[in-house]
Amino acid sequence: MDKRAFLILCAAGLAPMAQAQAQPLKDYPTRPIRMVSPFAAGSTSDTSARFVAEQLTRALGQPVTVENLPGADGRLGMMAAKNAPADGYTLVMGSWTNLSVNPVLVKDLPYDPLKDFKPVAGIGRSMLGVVVPAKSPYKSFDELIAAAKARPQAINFANFAAGYRLATEWFSSLAGVSFTHVPYRSTSQMNTDIAGGNVDVGMDGVTSLAPMIKSGQLRLLAVTGEARHPEFPEVPAIKETFGSFAVYGWSALMARAEVRDDIVKLLADAMNKTMASDEAAVFARRVGSELLQRGPEEMRKFQLAQIETFRKVAAQAGLKPE
Repeated sequence: MDKRAFLILCAAGLAPMAQAQAQPLKDYPTRPIRMVSPFAAGSTSDTSARFVAEQLTRALGQPVTVENLPGADGRLGMMAAKNAPADGYTLVMGSWTNLSVNPVLVKDLPYDPLKDFKPVAGIGRSMLGVVVPAKSPYKSFDELIAAAKARPQAINFANFAAGYRLATEWFSSLAGVSFTHVPYRSTSQMNTDIAGGNVDVGMDGVTSLAPMIKSGQLRLLAVTGEARHPEFPEVPAIKETFGSFAVYGWSALMARAEVRDDIVKLLADAMNKTMASDEAAVFARRVGSELLQRGPEEMRKFQLAQIETFRKVAAQAGLKPE
């Protein structure tokens, strides 16, 4: 047999194999899939979960339904996903809170975000914003920092979740200033109190803050992204002053660690196509976020880097797990 004939036969034999590998799995999915959203309906994380569920329903040919299980900074939802069978029929919309902040600041965390779960795909990321009341004497981020340097601990800074506290402590340490931390359980109550002048300054997602900024109730002093926010191009990014600083709230689709690799690959491939679509780009713009298009390995590296960053910030700020 000559070389040309041999190559033709090899190609003929490999073609069916390649086609078979491209086919959907015969044993998955054969029934509806549940996606746990560890946060309340209407939140950014939940909105992302519903978009992803809709896209996966089309791609997989089986219904993907979202179940909201909010509470304890995402711990309730993560535990529900951890306790479900590792068969690929329960997924969870993870976030920076439950995947990178909780392991740093929560003592005796009942789940391990690295050992119990593995990433399927990155979904999106959103900037945070530093705001003051509209009548605040601080007209700029530089003025706020100058005042904090002149009067350590005299300025109250509101946060409603651990991730925002870490972000605040990070830029505070870079600036060499200190604030008095004021914890809140509700973002709506926190923002109302800031607008009313009951708190000096606070931090929340820019998307959540936007209506009160545009209505003139709050003044946006800075954003936490790698560049300025497209809706507020006149507002500086903290990174412009402190080059190592950038923080986003982010989300990622996760599966139980024991779920078969071929199932995760099928889901990841479907998500890769979704995140590269025009529909995903339109969705991201509508909710004020950026696409976080990362596959399983890239998302794991990103998650590990986030945990390490927050560990260093917490250590420098003297924050210990509680």
